[in-house]
Amino acid sequence: MTEHVRVAVIGSGFGGLGAAVRLRREGVTDFVVLERAGSVGGTWRDNSYPGCACDVPSHLYSFSFAPNPDWPRTFSGQEHIRAYLEHVTDVFRLRPHLRFDSEVKRMTWDAGRLRWDIETSGGNLTADVVVSATGPLSDPKIPDIPGLDSFPGKVFHSARWDHDYDLRGKRVAMVGTGASAIQIVPSIQPEVGRLTLFQRTPPWVLPRVDRAIGEAERWVHRRLPLTTRLRRGLLWGIREVQVQAFTKYPDELGFVEQLAKRNMARAVKDPALRARLTPDYRIGCKRILLSSAYYPALTRPNVDVVAGGLAEVRGSTLVAADGSEAEVDAIIFGTGFHVTDMPIAERVVGADGRTLAEAWQGGMEALRGASAPGFPNWISIIGPNTGLGNSSMILIIESQLNYMADFVRQLDVLGGRVALDARPGAVRAWNDRVQERMRRTVWNTGGCTSWYLDASGRNTTIWPGTTSEFRRATRRVELSEYEVLRVPVPQEAVTA
Repeated sequence: MTEHVRVAVIGSGFGGLGAAVRLRREGVTDFVVLERAGSVGGTWRDNSYPGCACDVPSHLYSFSFAPNPDWPRTFSGQEHIRAYLEHVTDVFRLRPHLRFDSEVKRMTWDAGRLRWDIETSGGNLTADVVVSATGPLSDPKIPDIPGLDSFPGKVFHSARWDHDYDLRGKRVAMVGTGASAIQIVPSIQPEVGRLTLFQRTPPWVLPRVDRAIGEAERWVHRRLPLTTRLRRGLLWGIREVQVQAFTKYPDELGFVEQLAKRNMARAVKDPALRARLTPDYRIGCKRILLSSAYYPALTRPNVDVVAGGLAEVRGSTLVAADGSEAEVDAIIFGTGFHVTDMPIAERVVGADGRTLAEAWQGGMEALRGASAPGFPNWISIIGPNTGLGNSSMILIIESQLNYMADFVRQLDVLGGRVALDARPGAVRAWNDRVQERMRRTVWNTGGCTSWYLDASGRNTTIWPGTTSEFRRATRRVELSEYEVLRVPVPQEAVTA
């Protein structure tokens, strides 16, 4: 007999574990968390490359309901964040709900029974509600490079780091200059024989003011929890003020550009290299990166910066877009993830038989970042237009957890076999408002091409406002924005 649960949560990163905690707090215990890997952690489990760390301060990059007074650094490393998520799992007694090695293969909406049929690698089940918390940074993206298949050396993505491969003395190519690459480059530069950085677009980089948090400071946070809340509140408030420059007054970011240029000039004395590393777009258009080690590493004798993306592979020779060549033993791709074309969307089949990927062919959109029309009782955590370019995604996740909790509450209030399906008009109205606000933001006007934009150039990723605004917008479910579905009454029952 197929198992049935009230709620199936997909993914056990911050979004999935947060959903599990919130469900328990709402009194819902009939749920499972489906995880394709063998442990919790999501992107903080998968990304274990050298130097991996968060670019959001530790006390803001954690749940408000699970403060951690013992963060060892102001910016936490991957191992500390993963340990925190394991701690949350244990403290909130989530392990009985976890189903590891259970990758979702397909989810199909059963309109007759108002439930989801879910096929996983660990078995099948059904659920009244699905909470999709797979996250946008879960499936690595490697570009289609001519000749890559014939490369005789080692190839891997930053999110699938091969710890068994010894980089010492090797000729290594780093492809990409995003948030992962600027951490990897200074971490491996001292040990590799030669490092060639293929840079398609230079990033804006500011210093990362990181430090160890001493035992005395942690003792104060443990003994006086209010100090942890005050610290978190201060970090949050600063970013709430800053977001205005990103969303309403991009020209004000010119001052920040000057700080970034001075940061580069201090470390990079060669004017030719400085010219290659200087972006030609407004700071903030792509994510501003934080590192105090990246620029110094690029000046080392064993590092070459190629001002052009990787265009072709000929045996062991890598050819850049500008025609320059490099002989390498290994290629590391720091080329991001499938964000606007999330693979999970291909596995979700809605009420009309279309997949979510087909429904989103013209671009991702969901009501308040959570609900897509034609996919009843399906809620996304970190859905379309919920990303942030300057603050902590945990703030957005917690807002979406509020929305998820009220969604489940509304189903209980309505009673019986019931489902909520977002009205197309409501989704359209919400998305139109979001895109109208997006028009003047730095992400749309800054003159860059970023992973925030989909194939048609539309920004379907970022939230164009403050986290406070998003929290207000997702405080509760407006039933007028949904169609209420009930199990069809048999014809004989109607005529009886």
